[in-house]
Amino acid sequence: LQKELLKYKQEARNLQGIKITSPQDALQQRLIQQDASVLQLKQELLRASMDKEELHNQNVDLQRKVEERNRLLAEYKKELCQKDRHLQQHQTKLDEMLRQLSEASYQQVDLERELEHKEALLAHCMKREAEE
Repeated sequence: LQKELLKYKQEARNLQGIKITSPQDALQQRLIQQDASVLQLKQELLRASMDKEELHNQNVDLQRKVEERNRLLAEYKKELCQKDRHLQQHQTKLDEMLRQLSEASYQQVDLERELEHKEALLAHCMKREAEE
């Protein structure tokens, strides 16, 4: 039975492609697997580090863009405030001119009435003088 067991074990090893003849071979095989795993982990770590560096650079670039846009926004707000002040000043001047125009219009109407009244008086006086 033991001979048969050894035979089947050997056959299973051969089928798996692993020829282990001694405990040293098994250790060496295990070291090779561990080295491969370590190499794979190092590659993954390098990729992760490169990805992290790229993300950091993108973050710095985005922060720079945000700061630039904030600066432009502040400038636009400042310009808008100045334009609002100018608009207020012009609106005040316009209101004053409209008030003056309205007063001038009332004065014109009063002067026209006064002129009509004086023309009527003059016509009346001329008529009286002509009658006399």
